[in-house]
Amino acid sequence: MPILVQTALLLIASNVFMTFAWYAHLRDLNTKPWLLAAMVSWGIALFEYLIQVPANRIGYTALNLGQLKILQEVITLSVFIPFAYFYMKQPLKLDYLWAAMCLCGAVYFVFRR
Repeated sequence: MPILVQTALLLIASNVFMTFAWYAHLRDLNTKPWLLAAMVSWGIALFEYLIQVPANRIGYTALNLGQLKILQEVITLSVFIPFAYFYMKQPLKLDYLWAAMCLCGAVYFVFRR
């Protein structure tokens, strides 16, 4: 499997955990003490790091740091939008489209030869 594909798949998995660690407590633990929410989030984030660190190490063998970061940001937005809409029940906004278009421009600039 190509390095870019391996990296992207691992970063997608990592971002799912990251997004839940960062935001799911707002829905599921909003009536619980913040310390409990932090502990649960840290537990989820552990799995994120167990996937994210190897993803970045693999990716860095073929991508430069800027490319790796922009890939991460595109994946973050790609994971966050469905999470916000389906899990958090947030309305879709046109601003998400504009943000995605800006990231497409960033992808172009960091990956062009």
